[in-house]
Amino acid sequence: MFAKGAVWCLRPQARPQVAQRRRGALVIRAATCTSNDFKNGLSIEVDGNPFKITEFLHVKPGKGAAFVRSKLKSYLTGNTVERTFRAGETVTLADIERKDVQFTYVDGDTHVFMDMATFEEVRIPSGSWAKWLKEGSEVTCVFWQGKSLSVDVPLTLELKVERTDPGVKGNTAQGGSKPATLETGAQINVPLFIEEGELIKVNTENNEYLGRVKEDK
Repeated sequence: MFAKGAVWCLRPQARPQVAQRRRGALVIRAATCTSNDFKNGLSIEVDGNPFKITEFLHVKPGKGAAFVRSKLKSYLTGNTVERTFRAGETVTLADIERKDVQFTYVDGDTHVFMDMATFEEVRIPSGSWAKWLKEGSEVTCVFWQGKSLSVDVPLTLELKVERTDPGVKGNTAQGGSKPATLETGAQINVPLFIEEGELIKVNTENNEYLGRVKEDK
């Protein structure tokens, strides 16, 4: 967690790409923003690589210059790093494009999707997100500079428990937990009273059980 007393910045003001002619050549300048304009979910480039801002704080210390402390998730590796920027520092926006796709099948180490707008095939190297997918899952494919990078799955999903130890009679919502394998192959911890075949809601960001889902009869 970041320190208390810091100011959250909520003003997204990005500069669009600008085309300029220089000695007969058309030069495209990348879109930029400043660190004062950060917001969660904004895609930026750091050291030439694309990242998504997941947390940020605009800090004004008693002494010294103001700065922005941030947490960035790499689109390339999925890892999260911490980075500090000077207040007002110019940052290049990442050329990120998102497309709605539907998961169709696995081909070795590659997941194959169908672009829901063009019906074209989209192939993406399998990543940590793969454990949340089942045939027909509709997700968002992330592209950077025209190249498919990864998949954004919904923050919460409703999935059935495929395997887990039998519940113990008398267990309630309070108490311990046990491992469970979901229908997509993802493994999470669930309360002791959860049984195989039950539909539950899970948080895909932190692999947490959120609760039972009442199924329509």
